[in-house]
Amino acid sequence: MSEVRTDFGPPYFKDLMPPMMVENYGKWAFHENVQPGVLKHVSETGAAVWSVRVGSPRLLAIDTIREMCDLADKYCGGHLRFTSRHNIEFLVTAESNIKPLIADLKAKGWPVGGTNNAISNIVHTQGWIHCHSAATDASALVKSIMDEMIPYFESEKLPAKLRIAVACCLNMCGAIHCSDIALVGIHRTPPQVDHDRLSKTCEIPNIVAACPTAAIRPDPKTKSVVVNEEKCMYCGNCFTVCPSMPIANPKNDGVAIFVGGKVSNARHAPMFSRLAIPYLPNNPPRWDETVAAVKNLVEVYAANAQKGERYGEWIERIGWERFFSLTGIPFTDKHIDDFRFAPTTFRTAATFKW
Repeated sequence: MSEVRTDFGPPYFKDLMPPMMVENYGKWAFHENVQPGVLKHVSETGAAVWSVRVGSPRLLAIDTIREMCDLADKYCGGHLRFTSRHNIEFLVTAESNIKPLIADLKAKGWPVGGTNNAISNIVHTQGWIHCHSAATDASALVKSIMDEMIPYFESEKLPAKLRIAVACCLNMCGAIHCSDIALVGIHRTPPQVDHDRLSKTCEIPNIVAACPTAAIRPDPKTKSVVVNEEKCMYCGNCFTVCPSMPIANPKNDGVAIFVGGKVSNARHAPMFSRLAIPYLPNNPPRWDETVAAVKNLVEVYAANAQKGERYGEWIERIGWERFFSLTGIPFTDKHIDDFRFAPTTFRTAATFKW
């Protein structure tokens, strides 16, 4: 009798690794930076493997995946991996294969880079293509930004690594709270209640419970709900549980930009992102205003930060007043993050400009 398989989870990771990496597992001594996009990893045994990093869209067609697999078969014994930032890394065990691989990648239009002091691939969420509560289209926005930022991906001329993230709504699947530059899609109008459909398609207790600010209450007269617009934070949670409360609004939805976050513990504790630009309009297909704003933020940082200084560390050194001055971003009441404890959190020195 044949053995019956009961575990249908992910395969054992060593089964998918190059044999040389399995043999040297746990023995890696150091790595070297060969060139932008290429790292050399050296084992205690003297064995070496090179990882060639390629920028990739998050959403891939089957034809694209097959194209990448063909290159992996040709140069890497069929081995490649995807990084947490949607890069593709080819694991090359023969140094002589690196240049031909890069030449083939560039001939097909694939950029190589994203290592060390560079912009790596942008982590982003589903956007309009999948997400029902998206306020902007993450995939198209990322494509537009990276088309402009590609010189900073293919080189290492920034003061330090720069991480950009995009979340298409306030549910923030894109981890924008801890990225150097982060974009989040925002709704600015409350949900529109379709009273005729709501009682037939949704459960009112679920809708009320879904609201984090208690802005929704039952309305027994109409067998529907009422939205308190003053309490609404435009998160879209109600639309998640009830399709009769659409929140998307083409004229008012847009993008906010945050800066200064990071996950790394190097030189400085992790940092949260802070609001820089409260609102930019959705202007598909190229999002010209948003792309220009990101480019400005990157170039001002590149020109003024010290070597090894992450975005938030640079801002802490020069101060937020100087940051707003250098970037030309107007300071408004939207940047004040705490009204309740304002007397204890605002800067009150004579040098405070606002």
